[in-house]
Amino acid sequence: MQPTPLHASHDREIESLVEFDEVVSSGGSLARFRVQAIDLTDRTRALLAVDTTDTVFLGCSMGPEAAAKVRASGALVFPPVPGLPLDPYRGRLYSPAELFDGLAAGYEATPDARAYAWFQQTRADRDIFASTVRAIHDDSVSDALDELLAGARVVGVMGGHAMARGTEAYASAARLGRDLARSGLIVATGGGPGAMEAANLGAYAAPFDDGMLDEALAVLAGTPSFTPSVTDWARAAFAVRERWPSGGPSVGIPTWFYGHEPPNAFAVHIAKYFANATREDGLLARSNAGVVFLPGAAGTVQEIFDNATPNYYESRGEPTPMVLVDRVHWTERHPAWPLLQSLARERAMESRIALVDRIDDAPEALKHLAG
Repeated sequence: MQPTPLHASHDREIESLVEFDEVVSSGGSLARFRVQAIDLTDRTRALLAVDTTDTVFLGCSMGPEAAAKVRASGALVFPPVPGLPLDPYRGRLYSPAELFDGLAAGYEATPDARAYAWFQQTRADRDIFASTVRAIHDDSVSDALDELLAGARVVGVMGGHAMARGTEAYASAARLGRDLARSGLIVATGGGPGAMEAANLGAYAAPFDDGMLDEALAVLAGTPSFTPSVTDWARAAFAVRERWPSGGPSVGIPTWFYGHEPPNAFAVHIAKYFANATREDGLLARSNAGVVFLPGAAGTVQEIFDNATPNYYESRGEPTPMVLVDRVHWTERHPAWPLLQSLARERAMESRIALVDRIDDAPEALKHLAG
């Protein structure tokens, strides 16, 4: 028997019972498919009848008779891992409702908080099995993120977590997210509080009239920060979502590495990682329409130069636009702009960087740099 190939096209991935039933009924074969995170305990008859040569089952529950048959036919079966607060083989990104399920009992009861507690415990134990599970989880999330964003024009918005609701800076960042979304771009952020939440909120508000965002900002201003209570902070966001359901899509890419920073509820699609390096590089690499850098501290400075490096070497192709917002912040307080300019000089990326004074100037600068 030939070894199972290590690659498969997305059209050979099955990530729901509906897809499973469609494939089985139409083709009668699961050979060389990847079946991901589906409960197949009620599909024993189908599994006994169908060809499962070189099929890979990732975290699929199935009856013992079906499991024995598919293994005998040469399938690889990675069983579900019991006792986890998450599914490492998941085939979809997270939603805010999923991560904050149980919020009524307090944030500590939610899957998001329990996943962070598990991460802290297993990281301290240096458990190799747990680290393997985390790696599988993060790769599954990356796969789901690529499927979601295939063919999309994505703009990254970076900025600090300390930007408080109720401030003009937060409102400006929200208007930025709304303007970018209305221009046809998918807004992607680090998925956390502060500037990240504001940009995701703006994208969520894009389908509504302008007054909706003003009203939402007023609701959120009553709970300015996720400290001292993540529970109250998250409840305010869900109150906005309940009042204005079905907002515009955007992506949040947070991490349990910074578990004290909860994900925000306005990113409709959440790609949450354990490995922060994978998360940061993935966010910047997928921002193919450019990145806007709002004022921030060490994390945002790091992101500027994480993005500048592939632009400098053109390792991902032509350089993508980089717009830094707030001249004083990036030339005096944290003078990243002069260094970025010196790196860009006489290189292709020189025409793809800009420094603007106001957040409101960023969309036009981004458009100009994109040519």
